Amino acid sequence: MEISRLNERITVEKNTVVTDAIGNHKNTWAPYFSCYAYASTYQAEEKESAVSSEERSVTFSVRWCSETATVTSTGFRVRFRGEVYDIESVDLMNYRKKEIRFKCRREPRQ
Repeated sequence: MEISRLNERITVEKNTVVTDAIGNHKNTWAPYFSCYAYASTYQAEEKESAVSSEERSVTFSVRWCSETATVTSTGFRVRFRGEVYDIESVDLMNYRKKEIRFKCRREPRQ
């Protein structure tokens, strides 16, 4: 992996449960860590339905570290250039502990 390719800043957010003053539990996204990544556009699909929409997939390549090794596709998401991306899969690159790839799909706006 060439370090010079890691030119985009991403923030990985973790889903956490927060309790408010009266005891209600609420799921929120809290920043877990931030690092530099190489972002490559995987594909752009257009879905046909009542309202046509475009879905973008992006693959993020990051250096392996203890924080990235714990990221899973269920409890984490990526924030990149103001957009939120759901992690679809985590590729550990043959367990070499050098690089990890996150295949992500942009979350639809609400």
